[in-house]
Amino acid sequence: MGKIALLFPGQGSQQVGMGKELAEKYDLCKKVFDEGDQVLGENLSGLIFQGDEEELKRTENTQPALLTTSIAIWKILEDKGVQADFAAGHSLGEYSALVASGAVSFADACMAVRKRGQWMEEAVPKGEGTMAAILGMERDALVEVTKEATAHAGVVEPANFNCPGQIVISGTVEGVLAASELAKEKGAKRVIPLSVSGPFHSSLMKPAAEKMKEHLAGLEFSTPTMAVVANVTADTVSGTEEIRELLYKQIYSPVLWEDTVKKLVDEGVDTFIEVGPGKVLSGLVKKVSRRATVLPVFDEETLEKALEALKEE
Repeated sequence: MGKIALLFPGQGSQQVGMGKELAEKYDLCKKVFDEGDQVLGENLSGLIFQGDEEELKRTENTQPALLTTSIAIWKILEDKGVQADFAAGHSLGEYSALVASGAVSFADACMAVRKRGQWMEEAVPKGEGTMAAILGMERDALVEVTKEATAHAGVVEPANFNCPGQIVISGTVEGVLAASELAKEKGAKRVIPLSVSGPFHSSLMKPAAEKMKEHLAGLEFSTPTMAVVANVTADTVSGTEEIRELLYKQIYSPVLWEDTVKKLVDEGVDTFIEVGPGKVLSGLVKKVSRRATVLPVFDEETLEKALEALKEE
């Protein structure tokens, strides 16, 4: 039997109503939502279960909302005896992975991602930064395109290496437009502008990273009980100081997701459980490794399916 990895989604996977069905059925799931409300001193669960979609989409709300939902779902899996060898999360999801691995408390992570969201929003004035997904282009070729566009139009950098042929770029509006045009000229199949509130995972996020660094310095981290693979390095983190350093760098560095999945496969992982709303990461895993078993868990039906599949292994 192969190894199991938990995957935690990041921004973009959120939807109103996520986790509601499970919270109504499982007490220990509801407890996490209640704790999120207490930590932030507001009705976060109300926003998650039946709030306004635009309000939930605000980065400072999305981040604690996704973390809370993911950890609430993980608590059920853990209670059902699910054990994993590895954990990884996409961008914000890395905080969920660290909570699941026991490296940081849920309360500390919840407050940290609320601040992270606020600082990321504030780092670049509204309307000055953006992101776009480039489909069907080789990694090295796109890196060259972003360098060329940066030189004549404005900062633009690779932000997410999601899977073969799907890379997100991030930067100034002018830089992203220039790189998008250039990518099309050089053979990219499609360019999809993303509706985001800022140029995440680019060097323009350095001001947010500096504030985050200060906040992280005051948090208590423990050695993870399962191996956590970090976005910045696509490698397992070892010490608590390294966790701090990588969470700081993560804000302005590209998310090496394709490399993360490859690393997990190389380590013998054949089953990936996506803990949280949607199936975005499950889809990306399949593009990296067709043979992998992916089990998204976000409601009663997917929970039952996953538990059934894990029993058979």
